[in-house]
Amino acid sequence: MLIDASASAPVTPTHCPYCSLQCGMGLRAAGGSDGGLEVVARDFPVNGGALCGKGSSAPALLSRGLRLTEPLVRRAATGLLEPATWGEALELVAERLGSVRQGYGADAVGVFGGGGLTNEKAYALGKFARVVLGTSQIDYNGRFCMSSAAAAHQRAFGVDRGLPFPLADVARTGCVILAGSNLAETMPPAVRYLRELRENGGKLIVIDPRRTKTAELADLHLAPRPGTDLALALGLLHLVVAQGRADEEFIRERTSGWEAARAAVMAHWPELVEKITGVPVPQLRAAVAMFCDAPDGMVLTARGAEQHAKGTDTVGAWINFCLATGRAGRPLSGYGCLTGQGNGQGGREHGQKADQLPGYRKLADPAARAHVAGVWGVEADSLPGPGRSAYELLDALGGEVKALLVMGSNPVVSAPRAAHIEGRLRALDFLAVADVVLSETAELADVVLPVTQWAEETGTMTNLEGRVLLRRAAITPPEHVRSDLEVLNSLARMLGSESAAKGFPVDPEEVFEELRLASAGGAADYSGISYARIEAEDGVFWPCPEEGHPGTPRLFLDRFATKDGRARFVEVTHREPDEETDADYPVVLTTGRVLAQYQSGAQTRRVPELNAAAPGPYVEMHPLLAGRIGVGDGDAVTVTSRRGRATAPARVTGAIRSDTVFMPFHWAGEGRANNLTNPALDPVSKMPEFKACAVRVERAGPAR
Repeated sequence: MLIDASASAPVTPTHCPYCSLQCGMGLRAAGGSDGGLEVVARDFPVNGGALCGKGSSAPALLSRGLRLTEPLVRRAATGLLEPATWGEALELVAERLGSVRQGYGADAVGVFGGGGLTNEKAYALGKFARVVLGTSQIDYNGRFCMSSAAAAHQRAFGVDRGLPFPLADVARTGCVILAGSNLAETMPPAVRYLRELRENGGKLIVIDPRRTKTAELADLHLAPRPGTDLALALGLLHLVVAQGRADEEFIRERTSGWEAARAAVMAHWPELVEKITGVPVPQLRAAVAMFCDAPDGMVLTARGAEQHAKGTDTVGAWINFCLATGRAGRPLSGYGCLTGQGNGQGGREHGQKADQLPGYRKLADPAARAHVAGVWGVEADSLPGPGRSAYELLDALGGEVKALLVMGSNPVVSAPRAAHIEGRLRALDFLAVADVVLSETAELADVVLPVTQWAEETGTMTNLEGRVLLRRAAITPPEHVRSDLEVLNSLARMLGSESAAKGFPVDPEEVFEELRLASAGGAADYSGISYARIEAEDGVFWPCPEEGHPGTPRLFLDRFATKDGRARFVEVTHREPDEETDADYPVVLTTGRVLAQYQSGAQTRRVPELNAAAPGPYVEMHPLLAGRIGVGDGDAVTVTSRRGRATAPARVTGAIRSDTVFMPFHWAGEGRANNLTNPALDPVSKMPEFKACAVRVERAGPAR
């Protein structure tokens, strides 16, 4: 419950532990003997005091009954995870990681991070992998979030920041195309910007195969077949060209590559696009008219458009659409990505990603290596090269990668082809997991390390706008819980030396000061940002290259971040999903989130209020499909793909295409949606094809 902040008890200003909005909130002692916290409203620019149910119930995560409070070690005698001291647990982790490294080489040890880690922890984890372990095998679950948008951003604009403008600009533009996002359920406080957009006379176009709560707000809803978003974007751009609505002056003055992109798009005429996507030609024309008639406009994409084996090209096509219509590099216009995870943006900027160093530097760039190595006090040649992407790393477990350290991730639920990945985790010689709860992945570990969480630690996060924020500790963690920074410091000492441990401070502000140096001159330059500035200014937008710099709320107004300052069109053409339907698997499965749960559900499934609102998985299907297989609402159905199966109750609704089923992916067990999903990877971003795979749907038992 959200409480008024007028009471006399002191309030700690901080941020929600969940999505990339990073809504501002306050925390204060709730009173009573349990020492709990309650959430109070905080007038922060992103959310204006509003919170969703996840944010308002977040203090429940701090309960001793829901979270880990002591280290666990798997005992050989029983095969069970049992309590241990920190000394025993850390010594075992260091001994096993060290022995694997010595016996098989540094790359036999892997590190898997999370998009919820603070910037300080993400930075320290990347440094630990490369300096202490010497391994190239590090990636993080943010690879499954917005990596396709990041890759397309880099290709077109020369830099990747989720939104190149503050979220508040959305309410002031003329037209928004929202592709593959159910914002009303994934980021409810942000819906106010869509409502304000329409109140201000702007238009909203929503693209989604389901008529979601977000689609119900739209002036126009386009419902393409999952896996055809690329064709849809190309079809709209074809109409822009054919109708003479391209902004030739903008194209000439601020872009390059238009001729090849235009030639490619002309093969995607409206009738062909209707055949591919199922979106009628009149709706395609209406969308173009609505967007181009507005004085300015934005395209915002999310996972529905991006989590495909062609996600980078799909985002590239939407960027082409913005560039061709002159809706980029101008106020109240542009392309943006709605980042998912709490620190999905900052988490990849500072070294968790397999190919990147702090400051969004490329690991293969000699100058980047030299700069970061100088900050770290090591030789540039000692840093390993780029490693495997997230799914490739998980798929290599038990083979070339024999030991794994996981921080803040639950791939047993969140990875595609999840049953296979669970098997790879079981095949490891050694698995250590640092987390706040005993997740499904932690349950498989040899050692589980209980670490601090959001209200117990201070650190920075970078939200979807590129705004660097400061979370503040409000309470002291339980006695036998340590921070991830303390864990890395101890392991650095045990695996390296006392001098190595000094390179891993336990004070987050000290880590941030080093991060500032490491990021200086990089694309994501934080060198002008400090804890004091963040606190005084409600966050600071990067890039911010010096202390007197105001930060950069809006990118690209003068030039793009490419060498010549021009945005680059990319030549793209439609291609079918990696896996098409056939007689054996005639239906398309798409997956996503629901309002009351978050990501793998490891935390939200433990909060009674949230679990009551969304207690389990389901299979959403159209009445025509339900009638064909003879099921009614609530009947158990089994969904089978070429990789596995899942069973859950049917939810029959006319709000989804008749050739499509939808499953939320928050649960383990027999309803684990990611048993089904396709690990086919985008060749550029290495994003798996979560959002479209061929399945069959059958009744699992007698009708209710």
